[in-house]
Amino acid sequence: METNSNQNQTFFKIALGVTVGIIALLSYLFIGAKNETAQLQNALNTKVEQLSDTQIKLDSIAKSLDQKIAETEALGGDVAELKKVKAQLESDKKKLKTDLNTSIEQYEAKIKEYEEFLAVKDEELNKLKEENGILTERTKTLQSEKEAALAENTGLKNEKASLTKTVQDVSSQNEELKRKVTMASAMKAINVAVYAVASNGKVREGGVYKVSKIDRLKIAFTLASNPVAEKNNKDIYVRILDATGAVVSESGSGVITIDGKEIGYTTKQGVLFDNSDQKVEVLYAKGSPYKAGKYSIEMYSEGFKIGAGAFEVK
Repeated sequence: METNSNQNQTFFKIALGVTVGIIALLSYLFIGAKNETAQLQNALNTKVEQLSDTQIKLDSIAKSLDQKIAETEALGGDVAELKKVKAQLESDKKKLKTDLNTSIEQYEAKIKEYEEFLAVKDEELNKLKEENGILTERTKTLQSEKEAALAENTGLKNEKASLTKTVQDVSSQNEELKRKVTMASAMKAINVAVYAVASNGKVREGGVYKVSKIDRLKIAFTLASNPVAEKNNKDIYVRILDATGAVVSESGSGVITIDGKEIGYTTKQGVLFDNSDQKVEVLYAKGSPYKAGKYSIEMYSEGFKIGAGAFEVK
């Protein structure tokens, strides 16, 4: 009986020791796991902070790149390299958000490269600004010179226009004077008379003739002397106009230009003008009978009308 009691006590002690050992082991394991979890949490927090700082730095670099691209474009510089680096930066930012195994040290190295690139571009941009400033001043100078040249040119144009007008005025006066001299030297046909010459050579006068008595017309006039007229051969153009104003024209007729307009004439005759009130006769044979009606006669020479007459056919 006493032996069984001792055995029970021994078993109890062993079981108690095992239980205490298990509890101690579990306590150790729990405390270790807790410490490891705390370490992991601290490491994770540190990584998150590092990633956040890296993201902020990359965003700042991106803004700087955008600013430099805008400034360089405004100054007319080449932005190809800046845009290429900006595209690479956006790719790095995207990878930073999705890759959990991202190496912060690697990104720190990239950030340093980006910052060095920005420093180089700052120098280039400052140089470009300086060059543009020089160009701007040069442009202002050239603009001032251009405006001065334009003002001078305008003055020259005004002087030229004034001179041209003066020349035109003088030329116009000379033309007018020349015209007056020419008009003064023009011949005058006076005492114009129209006669009917029958086929037998009989000449009738009076200005009114029967159609049967007209074989030819004789137009007689005097070329008045003119002290400024030149003695030379002159063509006398005769226009015979019927009652409707139409020019009587057949073989030997043609056109002349008077005051810039072409007009038809009936016949012409050359005369050696001797400036002595000479008598002139022009004979014209119409090839067909005249129609009844009133006719007028105009005479021209050297571009001027020199005389006129009339007759009637019954």
